[in-house]
Amino acid sequence: MKRFILISKIAGAVLVAGLGVYVFFSARSCIEERRWLALGPIENHPVRIWDVKFAKEFNDKNDAQLEVAQAIGVPPVKNREEAERLKSKLVKLEATDTYVIDSLTHSIPYLIPSAKELLDDIGRIFQDSLSAKGLNPNKLIVTSVLRTEDDIAALRKRNVNASENSTHSYGTSFDLSYWRYVKIPEFRGRPYEDVPPEYLRATLSQVLKDIHDQGNRCFVKYEKQQNCFHITVKQ
Repeated sequence: MKRFILISKIAGAVLVAGLGVYVFFSARSCIEERRWLALGPIENHPVRIWDVKFAKEFNDKNDAQLEVAQAIGVPPVKNREEAERLKSKLVKLEATDTYVIDSLTHSIPYLIPSAKELLDDIGRIFQDSLSAKGLNPNKLIVTSVLRTEDDIAALRKRNVNASENSTHSYGTSFDLSYWRYVKIPEFRGRPYEDVPPEYLRATLSQVLKDIHDQGNRCFVKYEKQQNCFHITVKQ
């Protein structure tokens, strides 16, 4: 009986000590959190930001893009059901830490593997470049991907200038918005200061110019009316 009472007292003491430690560290954590929030939003410290001359630098001709797209891409597909049967040749896009997929109204989120790899690289380099330029993190928005024949027909009803023979038909191309981005979620409850969209656009344009100027990776076309960069993988 005495042994049982002793064990109970020890267990009770341990429990009380554990509760005390929990309360101490919880209170300390709350104090640190309040101090963290009191610092205000995480500010930008922009450096080395300039706009690329879009019309001059990103003006790859559609004919050149089509020639490559037809050579390395999938055959044009009639509809989404037919695209589903090409999964062995196409990779489905999902949101990542560096980009999100827009609400696609006239395309479906599939690319050939090399185009998906290019998109992933652009997203990663964009994040690294934002950090190097003292800008808070934002995600890219993919606005258009693989277009089926049905998608193109529906698009042409709204826009008669939409091309019937687009590189989007071959799974080799994707569009990135240059005005819209997604702010990365707040960190530890402390919000990031907004990054001016012109800074984000300038950073993205520099990333694309660096990749484009390598010569063997991609085509880039500045689409002024669509507010996007149209990008086609080369291999």
